[in-house]
Amino acid sequence: MSTIEESIEVNAPLRSVYDQWTQFEEFPRFMDGVEEIRQIDDTHLHWVAEFGGSRHEWEAEITEQKPDERVAWRNVEGKENAGVVTFHRIDDDTTRVMVQMDFVPEGIKERIGDALGAADRRVHGDLERFKELVETNGANGGWRGEVKRPDES
Repeated sequence: MSTIEESIEVNAPLRSVYDQWTQFEEFPRFMDGVEEIRQIDDTHLHWVAEFGGSRHEWEAEITEQKPDERVAWRNVEGKENAGVVTFHRIDDDTTRVMVQMDFVPEGIKERIGDALGAADRRVHGDLERFKELVETNGANGGWRGEVKRPDES
């Protein structure tokens, strides 16, 4: 299992940054290689992405979501991955976004790419493009619902 940890400061209010992040179907606008995300219901997403020269599809489940604080997920089938994105108010107009993601590189290309830091660079670039999207366009919608962790039910 490999772990990626990246963060970025976005020059936008916490609520706007969080609201944009919860627009999962818009991830292809800033995530390199992500072709499509289809939101099945409040807690399930179908992903289609290309990386390592291969196309991948998987189902993910949002395991925790607290407005303006965090979104956590794990795969339920397909590409093995899990993680959490947290949102931190720096001041009224600045928000830090922190991503921690665990994944299992598949095949020799992905393992070599991971060893060379390709996944870290991809996430860093995704965060840079997310920052630009929010700072340029503001938030487009947002879901303010909460998903409690299974142990909080």
